[in-house]
Amino acid sequence: MEPKTNLADLNVVAFAGGVGGAKLALGLQEVLGHGNLSVVVNTADDFEHWGLTICPDIDTVLYNLAGVNNMEQGWGRADETFTAMETMSHIGGEDWFTLGDKDLALHLRRTEWIRQNIRLTEVTDRLRRSLGIPSNILPMSDSPVRTLVHTEDGDLPFQHYFVRCRCEPVVIDLSFVGAPEARPTVEIQEAVAQADLLIFCPSNPFLSIDPILHVHGMRQMLRQAKAPIVAVSPIVGGEAIKGPAAKLMTELGKAVSAITVIDHFEDLLDGFVLDQTDAELQEGITIPVAVTNTLMKSIEIKQELATTVLDFAHTLPKATRVSQSTRWNNETITEIG
Repeated sequence: MEPKTNLADLNVVAFAGGVGGAKLALGLQEVLGHGNLSVVVNTADDFEHWGLTICPDIDTVLYNLAGVNNMEQGWGRADETFTAMETMSHIGGEDWFTLGDKDLALHLRRTEWIRQNIRLTEVTDRLRRSLGIPSNILPMSDSPVRTLVHTEDGDLPFQHYFVRCRCEPVVIDLSFVGAPEARPTVEIQEAVAQADLLIFCPSNPFLSIDPILHVHGMRQMLRQAKAPIVAVSPIVGGEAIKGPAAKLMTELGKAVSAITVIDHFEDLLDGFVLDQTDAELQEGITIPVAVTNTLMKSIEIKQELATTVLDFAHTLPKATRVSQSTRWNNETITEIG
């Protein structure tokens, strides 16, 4: 990384899914200069519901960076009401996916623009500006990509698996439908080219980061990027910080460990951030490691983690991707999708 006298001057691109990614993105936004953060967000969780285009991960990032998110849930809006939801349920409409009234207004506006053939990237930018967010929020592609979860109960669209079935079916495999046809947007290409640092946020590596990496040309673009790539572990002490990552890893025959996350990202990483609970694991890792508190329970800890990641990345040389993945106990990691 090129030396800069002030970490706030760094241009950073963060790759994120929902809650965990949004938390670190907020910490980064707080310590970086105005407009110096771009967040590339997973859109493979998107779906059509009530005739509307719903983008759960984009909205979680939007609400967190705008400071209007529901602090208890991590997703959705603060001070939300559910009159429309209650009415829909009363008249026999689908009510398995909860939509608040404020949230619903955003979906209505987004769908209106999408039907006018406005790119999802432009739609998202209009929404982030309306919420007063200084950071750039970039959908992983303007083309639709959808996660299909292959389970013992059959194939399920992601939101049906995640929300309707509460992640209960046993997962066999995952597919990212539309990924081979999708492409990184010009905005993402420019952000990566200008970045001083690329960060994989502590989002689910299989359900949040993988869909982004499966967009055609994305992995190659990152492999060729000049900026170092650092990942923050979403696994702490053998458990997922949030969501079904641990359950999914177990069902796919993988150890629930930060080491598995490193192995899964193969030759992309230049550095890795471990939680202090897993400090002993660093002896088995062949890329540079930083150890810190990654449990972002307050805005102060989010900022501290962001600063630690930036400081750590500042010590890394440019683009020294490992030639092969770090292995742990000779375990072979197979790519999903």
